[in-house]
Amino acid sequence: MTVSRALTIAGSDSGGGAGIQADLKTFTVLGVYGMSALTAITAQNTLGVHGIYNLPLEAIAQQIDAVASDIGVDAVKTGMLSQAPIIETVAQRIQANRIQNLVVDPVMVAKGGARLLQQDSQQALIRHLLPLAAVITPNLPEAEVLTGRTIRTVDEMKEAARHIHSFGTRYVVVKGGHLDGDALDILFDGETFAEFVSPRHETQHTHGTGCTFSAAITSELAKGRSVHDAVATAKAFITAAIQDTLGLGAGHGPTNHWAYGKRRQQPITT
Repeated sequence: MTVSRALTIAGSDSGGGAGIQADLKTFTVLGVYGMSALTAITAQNTLGVHGIYNLPLEAIAQQIDAVASDIGVDAVKTGMLSQAPIIETVAQRIQANRIQNLVVDPVMVAKGGARLLQQDSQQALIRHLLPLAAVITPNLPEAEVLTGRTIRTVDEMKEAARHIHSFGTRYVVVKGGHLDGDALDILFDGETFAEFVSPRHETQHTHGTGCTFSAAITSELAKGRSVHDAVATAKAFITAAIQDTLGLGAGHGPTNHWAYGKRRQQPITT
């Protein structure tokens, strides 16, 4: 029996909608064995982030080394890396353990507005982590921060993808959920663009969408899928998770991590 293995290096969300909790749920639904290396503990719910507690660098490094040296890692994703020393430590351990298939979700701001990446850490992300990445998955606000440009159109999304690709990442997915109209994501491989479109579903329950989307890509890469196919599966996964809302909490509630699996189990009718 071959077991695909995925590691998430990210913060903990006590509300369960984002961070390592969302990643591990996604890994499980997609049939991948999930492991975690916590970078921070957050106290949060659907109404916002109420506390952030970064873990010591040694603890972060030891978690990565422990799972990589014994269980092994077929793909890895990063989420909340709030400080430059954390980013540098994570990059060093990924290189030292020769972990492939890195997906970077450049987590910067929580749904409620709390900043999860310190401003002086942006250059550390670009310098140390992006050259190691197979895929980076910024939403429009994150892409604007990374490029220093305003993004309001599909053409501007493509220009942002080109700019971010120049940092050394092999593939760039710019997510267009903040634009009007259908939810359009663009994949750029350095030469060509691919577009992934789904109908927009209006809901406030979108907490953890970025974590979940990038975790789904990571899951598929761990199985040996191509980046294009991994993004296509991730798009279907997050679309189902948003549409089949759980309706939890009074604020920005979590997406439904069961939805994709349940849809696939339903019999096909003609």
